[in-house]
Amino acid sequence: MKHVFFSRVLTLALCVAALCALAGRAEAAMRVNIYGPAENVVKLALAAPLGPNAQPATGLGAELARAIREDLSFLPFVRLTDPRAILNGDKLNGYQPPNIDFKRFQLAGADMLITAGWPRGDKEGSTVELRLYETSSGQFVFGNSYSGVVRKEINEVADRFCADLMKALTGHGDFFLSTLAFVKTGSGKYKRDVWTVKPTGRNLRKITDIPGQAMSPSWSMDGRFVVFGHLDDRSHALGVWDRLTNRVQRIRFPGNTVIGPVFMPDNKVAVSLSTGKYPDIYLLNHAFQKERALEESPAINVSPTFDATGTKMAFTSSRMGSPQIFVKDLKTGTVTRVSRQGSYNTEPSISPDGTLVAFSRLTDSGHRIFVQDMLTGVERQVTFGPGSDEQPAFAPDSYFLAFTSNRSGSRQIYLITRHGGDAKKVPTGSGDASFPRWGAIPK
Repeated sequence: MKHVFFSRVLTLALCVAALCALAGRAEAAMRVNIYGPAENVVKLALAAPLGPNAQPATGLGAELARAIREDLSFLPFVRLTDPRAILNGDKLNGYQPPNIDFKRFQLAGADMLITAGWPRGDKEGSTVELRLYETSSGQFVFGNSYSGVVRKEINEVADRFCADLMKALTGHGDFFLSTLAFVKTGSGKYKRDVWTVKPTGRNLRKITDIPGQAMSPSWSMDGRFVVFGHLDDRSHALGVWDRLTNRVQRIRFPGNTVIGPVFMPDNKVAVSLSTGKYPDIYLLNHAFQKERALEESPAINVSPTFDATGTKMAFTSSRMGSPQIFVKDLKTGTVTRVSRQGSYNTEPSISPDGTLVAFSRLTDSGHRIFVQDMLTGVERQVTFGPGSDEQPAFAPDSYFLAFTSNRSGSRQIYLITRHGGDAKKVPTGSGDASFPRWGAIPK
């Protein structure tokens, strides 16, 4: 029988009402605003994992600690405390108060402390208890217990805990519960398939293997389908991968041009199709048949992208002569120009909360990613190379951005935030990787 682990809030030596009040105060005190212009930084320490009688957990315990550290390295607002900076080391006399010496972690500069306890040892099938505390007050923030843990589930335990930790600090934990669909080159010059990977580089998987070139994948909201553009020797088509059957179908349309398909919140698909001189944006029904036009004009209209409500659509259009970014209010039909600078702006991605539009601009030093704030009207450059940075895609939390860059020589996928900062490479193995798009991990 396959091992399944369950997460539950730990029952501590406190009554439920007192625990809820304590957790509420701690969460409010440590809330980090990752969306404001001045991003907070939380300094986190990990205590050495412990087994029965406060003995070191050097088996699964050490592996889980490593996985949690790897996950937290992807959060720009978290700084991990070096164990060497902690007076008398990171080993405690126990993983619950009063056996926790918070003072030594506080003196090392840590704002918060994670403890890991394996009550019956850290062998296969054991239970681990993970807790988060404030070091200044010793207040409990939250804790989870995971039972039936086996080695192959260590990374998933780390992801689930870090998702809850991020949610406790910021209100959003979607990053660790999401996945990226992207395109990767295969054997042969004209072979590109769709792959999936977690943003931390885990669970890398190839999901299509058909002749030709895949482009611009997009996840359905329920995580069942991935649609993508596909070009082979004979035609340009809409590709559809079904997670339940693991099969791919190609759907052709009159005009033989299919560009940038994307799922809307209601699981319908918007895509650019060419029925005349220029491609326009159309809505497809749930059977992937043309339903109606979303944007038509005597110009090129491509690359639709939607907010979480499905009422705002950002897209690229050549109606001003050169490609520029626009947003259409699908309720009123009003179209607003977004990009005001540069003569070549493409590949928009509107944030799920509808407040930002990221896009690629061709500059004198290559393509760069810019973000336009739709509320303030302020534009900000968030990548600076080297090389070219293209194909931005907002994560479900409207905080992280994935993009494609050749800064390392080959085309690879990187992560930044809506504020910019240092780019973090997503491990995807050998071969060029491009067209990253976020999706939720099916439950």
